[in-house]
Amino acid sequence: MLSSQAAWAADGTTESELQIEITQIGLGKEVVITKGRKEWFMRVEVTPENSVVVRQEKEGERYLLDESEMHDRAMTPAEVDAAITDFVNSVKTRQKVQ
Repeated sequence: MLSSQAAWAADGTTESELQIEITQIGLGKEVVITKGRKEWFMRVEVTPENSVVVRQEKEGERYLLDESEMHDRAMTPAEVDAAITDFVNSVKTRQKVQ
């Protein structure tokens, strides 16, 4: 399980390492991952009626990805954690491939 606020960047992080920060936002969470000038962002907002997932990727000030999706029900805490974990793992995997 992810803590409500965590940063997994070691002291003395270099530009080649990912810096990951996860923050609890109401019933949802957001994650910001940075590496040099690149930034990946995901926010899961949850209300009793619905859930909104926003994903962004940018390099400097240029957005490479900016998408959102709405679900017609509230996501459970386990679903929010799974979505955040999957996003972090996908960014890590893409960075290893490059």
